[in-house]
Amino acid sequence: MSTDTPAPTASAPDRYVAVQRSDEFAGLRRALRGFVFPMTVAFFLWYALYVILSAYARDFMGAKLVGNINVALVFGLLQFVSTFVIAWLYSRYADRKIDPVADRIRAEIGEVEHEHGPRG
Repeated sequence: MSTDTPAPTASAPDRYVAVQRSDEFAGLRRALRGFVFPMTVAFFLWYALYVILSAYARDFMGAKLVGNINVALVFGLLQFVSTFVIAWLYSRYADRKIDPVADRIRAEIGEVEHEHGPRG
């Protein structure tokens, strides 16, 4: 019979707070914000340009390009294209910069939970 008692472990909320305060997690948040905020601003400005031109530059937006296709229709379709491009860019960015760090953090938390159970 052993008299060794296990070392006290931090509770799950304490571990999560410790991770949240870690430099690695702060870097992860910076990386996410470094992509999301500029891309959101860029997309908002692009969308605002479309709306403003539609409201105040009707002659320009109504200009025919080919047949019945006008500038407004092309700009409207480009809104969809830009949405898919942003999603694709984010996917590539996340694969390279965000997911590896998030996976490491998740693995570290998982190892601690596996050793001590989900409730610590």
